[in-house]
Amino acid sequence: MPSESQHPDNAPTSESASRVTIHMVASLDGFIARKDGSVDWLEMVSDYEQGDELDAVTIQAVLDSIDCYVMGSRTYETAMAFEAKGFGWAYGDKPTFVLTTRQLAKARESVEFCSGDLAQLVSGRLRRQFAGIWFVGGGAVSGACLRLGLADEVRYSVMPVLIGEGIPFFQGLDNDIPLRLVEVKAYRSGMVSLRHEVKGGNG
Repeated sequence: MPSESQHPDNAPTSESASRVTIHMVASLDGFIARKDGSVDWLEMVSDYEQGDELDAVTIQAVLDSIDCYVMGSRTYETAMAFEAKGFGWAYGDKPTFVLTTRQLAKARESVEFCSGDLAQLVSGRLRRQFAGIWFVGGGAVSGACLRLGLADEVRYSVMPVLIGEGIPFFQGLDNDIPLRLVEVKAYRSGMVSLRHEVKGGNG
């Protein structure tokens, strides 16, 4: 993994300077994948984006604010499958931390496999090194991030498709998580992007 000295512009001076974002794309009925883990219905996302006049400046500003990614092993395998189909690697050359206890193929040098205490990884390591930390899947990882009080905001892109059953966005929540809606954007395609701040979060 790149050392802190390799990211002097991104490394926060304190834990409070960092921001943890959970981002997920889900069906209208709240599922991020089918029961077998497949996300074939997500391949329409690129078509939706091409059908809308997205603000390239805004998109670039969001991407520039992301300093590292955190994901579960199934999300990582899905990303590699998308790349194999010609959709490209969505995470660029930014550090990508994959939470797993399995032996997985390493897609590139920017990928690091992690296991153990999630709170220690985020608060003890990532917040000290990166300002913009994005959790990008899956449901169990997102649920753990919220349950442990690690998240500052939730960005939720809702696709105009119903798949009936599958893996829910958040899993394993053992208490209510109060949120405050701060942004909504609807696209002609029917996709809706929501951004909520987590009340009482670091941000």
